[in-house]
Amino acid sequence: MPFLPAPRLIDPAAVPALRWGVIGTGIADQFVHAIHTHTTQRAVAVTARDTTKTHAFAERHGIARTHDSVDELVADPKVDVVYVATPHPLHREQALAAIAAGKHVLIEKPIAMTAADAREILDAGRAAGVLVAEAMWTRYLPQADVVRQLLEAGTLGEIDLVRADFGSLVPFDPASRMFAPALGGGAMLDLGVYIVAFASSIIGPPTTIRAVGTLAPTGVDDSATIALKTDAGAQAALTTTFGAVTPIEASVFGSRGRLDVLSPFYGPTGLRLSVDGQVEEWRDDTLPQVHDGLGYQATAVASFVGAGLVESPLHPHDEVVSVLATIDEVRRQIAAG
Repeated sequence: MPFLPAPRLIDPAAVPALRWGVIGTGIADQFVHAIHTHTTQRAVAVTARDTTKTHAFAERHGIARTHDSVDELVADPKVDVVYVATPHPLHREQALAAIAAGKHVLIEKPIAMTAADAREILDAGRAAGVLVAEAMWTRYLPQADVVRQLLEAGTLGEIDLVRADFGSLVPFDPASRMFAPALGGGAMLDLGVYIVAFASSIIGPPTTIRAVGTLAPTGVDDSATIALKTDAGAQAALTTTFGAVTPIEASVFGSRGRLDVLSPFYGPTGLRLSVDGQVEEWRDDTLPQVHDGLGYQATAVASFVGAGLVESPLHPHDEVVSVLATIDEVRRQIAAG
């Protein structure tokens, strides 16, 4: 029978209990719930554009301090690390402010609007000697560690193809974050970052990128079909769309076998390994809600800070930039028709 190794987990009690300052109250709601429920990390301060929502968020999560501005929050001496959870066009300015204040920073995906902006943020963090990481939480899930072990062991043989999809039915609204250019709209920046990052984690950076897709009336991409190829010959077939619900699965095909990441592949779900005609399945049912898995990345960030690192060894700076460079090119090709 194939053998799925056990995930190598970081003990939440074995890492520094960092004090987190939170910018934004959207996905941050699920993040703070996850860290307070499943880790030793604690949110101690929050700021957001809407004062009423900020105070309600703080009360809901037992956060002691609210700040009137990003500058106030990053200057707070009781904050060790800043979590940037605002729309992506704001990430660059807010991350650079946190870095300039000497804070470690975890920035929601995508880390920036372009690869160039991502490089600027990451270089600033390195120069300041603080940890900067993109919040690609998928990379820190238990199943991601199992996948890494299988790749390191060569269980699947030579990797030939990666497939991944992420489609969600999103009604068109020109003012919404999904469709407004000023808010970083588009399927690639919202959903597509997951599929490109997954392919990158398996086959590395592509040297050939081909993409077709469609544009919403506002001019942002609302679907994409992508083919990637590396110099070694490995390929990826990726799809994303705002126009339909897709299986949200990912698969890796090698010369010896196949690995499926169960739906939704971006969260803690499970794996199915097929090797030499034998099938083994592992499911991750340890958490009550999918987004409780956000806690894994917070624990990982704390472990990196404790080790004095300035980048994530599981999601290094060069890869963060490479993924955004791929997205830049996909968006360019779709816009060009």
